[in-house]
Amino acid sequence: MSIDVAGKRERLTAAPSRPRTARRHRLRPEQRRSRLAAWTAVTVIGLFGLLPVYWLVITALTPDDRAFQIRPDLFPREITLGHFTKLAENEELFGYLVNSVIVSVVTSVLSVLVSAYMAYSFSKFRYRGRRSLMHMVLASQMFPQALLLVTLYAVFSATGLLNTYLALVLSFTTFTLPLCVWMLKGIFDTIPDALVEAASIDGASRWRTLHVVVLPLAAPGLVAAGLFAFVRSWNDFIFALTLTGSGKQTLPPGLVHTYLGEFQTAWPDLMAASFVVSIPVVAAFMVLQRHLVGGLAAGAVKG
Repeated sequence: MSIDVAGKRERLTAAPSRPRTARRHRLRPEQRRSRLAAWTAVTVIGLFGLLPVYWLVITALTPDDRAFQIRPDLFPREITLGHFTKLAENEELFGYLVNSVIVSVVTSVLSVLVSAYMAYSFSKFRYRGRRSLMHMVLASQMFPQALLLVTLYAVFSATGLLNTYLALVLSFTTFTLPLCVWMLKGIFDTIPDALVEAASIDGASRWRTLHVVVLPLAAPGLVAAGLFAFVRSWNDFIFALTLTGSGKQTLPPGLVHTYLGEFQTAWPDLMAASFVVSIPVVAAFMVLQRHLVGGLAAGAVKG
């Protein structure tokens, strides 16, 4: 039985090639309405979130005589940078900025350090009372933080820790630990136990296994937990106002003391300062966005 290979090849080469045309699928009316509704919702939510930021910026750029008029301009007719230049002349704001950086960085490092050990214990060890401790950590989020202010003030006053960085760091770390612990526990649950067992077989101690094997794999979660603790410490107002004096206060109460008064409020200057002090947090989010999204996604997966 012979096969005419040459003839088939000639017929294939002689056959005209059909042009590939992209088929445009027309959307049905239901799909169009659903897509229009989705884009409308996204637009409304975006405007709802960005409108306060826009109002902050235009207020900071508006002169004082036009910022306090009865009908403020949605689009400023005059623009000034004088409110931003005043910030460089205010030495108190620089001191508040330094205090915020010190407290936020120390709080984020301490929160990540403590929560990593706690989360690893809850995830990889089995011991009596483990579930009760986990529920206690979660239940601590049910109490309003303002209720603990009087107790913390009395404790720090008795121990001589008022008006110190340590008072703020301990307070903020206490409030950020529960979420950081549960976030990191979810990430540690996704790490296979076979890796821990393999490291133990190779002779690595539990301490070395945690620091050499587990923590590098959980780096996105550590970044997400640290960023959450940093933002929580950076934005706190009531504890920074109550537990410290003017020398150790952070930016939120410092801005209030500087620009808000009993008889007059410098809104344009306050808006300019608020815009400037929000830049570090926005920059941190932009730089660590990839790790933040990966850490939150990994922490949400149940192992």
